[in-house]
Amino acid sequence: MLSSHEQREFRDALIRFGRDVVEPHVHVMEAEDRLPDALRRSFAEMNLLNLWLPEEYGGPGADLTTVCIAKEALGRTSLAASTLCANNSIGLILPVVEFGTPEQKEIYLGAAARGDQICAVAITEPDAGSDVSSIAARAVRSAEGYVINGHKNWITWAGEADYLLVFARTSEGRGNDGISAFLVDRQAPGLRVGKKEGKMGRHGAPTYEVHFEDCQVPAHALIGPEGQAFKVCMRILDLNRPTVAASALGMAKECFDVALEYAGQRRQFGKPISQFQAIQDKIADMAMMIEAADRLLYSICQEIPAASAMQASYLSSVAKCHVTEAALKVIDLAFQVLGAYGYSTEFKLERMYRDARLNTILEGTSEIHRMIIARRLVSGDAVPR
Repeated sequence: MLSSHEQREFRDALIRFGRDVVEPHVHVMEAEDRLPDALRRSFAEMNLLNLWLPEEYGGPGADLTTVCIAKEALGRTSLAASTLCANNSIGLILPVVEFGTPEQKEIYLGAAARGDQICAVAITEPDAGSDVSSIAARAVRSAEGYVINGHKNWITWAGEADYLLVFARTSEGRGNDGISAFLVDRQAPGLRVGKKEGKMGRHGAPTYEVHFEDCQVPAHALIGPEGQAFKVCMRILDLNRPTVAASALGMAKECFDVALEYAGQRRQFGKPISQFQAIQDKIADMAMMIEAADRLLYSICQEIPAASAMQASYLSSVAKCHVTEAALKVIDLAFQVLGAYGYSTEFKLERMYRDARLNTILEGTSEIHRMIIARRLVSGDAVPR
């Protein structure tokens, strides 16, 4: 549901970019689960890594809708490439723009303006996934700033990142209070990237363990007030979660197009399978889910920036949960239309089928989002549209 000619042109240009520039790298990304250097350079040249950087700091100044358009377009080719798009927004640009001091903006946003920065977000730990309050990593004040100790896992891009946004506890006790956020240079002494995680999908966006062993960081690495990182985290996630939905939507649209074309060409019992009612039902179901998901996502993108914190949280969860689940259903139906060919590596559906499963897990599982949606409505902190 794009409202302007410029938005549609931007989307179409990035769809072509995905097919012409990203597609040739997909085989290597799949086989080796790594980000090719040439692809990183191409993204930097297109200002696709720092889309959210405001113009006043030398960036493109994209808004939430524009970022979603970009990630949807690239999702048609590769979820890893779509994940890379606007990568440093969640780990660098958004936290500094929203919560940074003038000094931090000069340091970090100036670096982001170069356009080639990659950032990782280090929240999850072996015993801290959906429950952020269980974070055990510690940051203790020192003469130079802070010393961080702890173990993170499932950290995407940690091995390729220039910076990591690290969440660590700075005061005793459980709960969300007492957790702080730090922007840590990957070359900082005491930061060690561990083993690469083996994954079912989203190859090309590698995920690692990260170890902090007396990792010294300067005082200006602290983002936002000490002990208040949960607020930093939630605001960033509320802005970023719709972009995960956009990636999923792009994948669903691509798989639908493949299935529709295949159904018109594949003949059984003397006619194209698109002439059979069973296949037409699947085509209709896919089309309805895509149309609804598209309109929901982009209407919510228009509302979130001006919404209250609780309303934004509600809307973000609605978009992320609904669209990623709808996309998974669409891809499953497309898979069924292709039959055995859907299972074959000759078609991209088997890759996207594996990739799509992740979208209902990362940045909050569907169960967590249903909990957020219900709590916001029951408490009266958010209202249905």
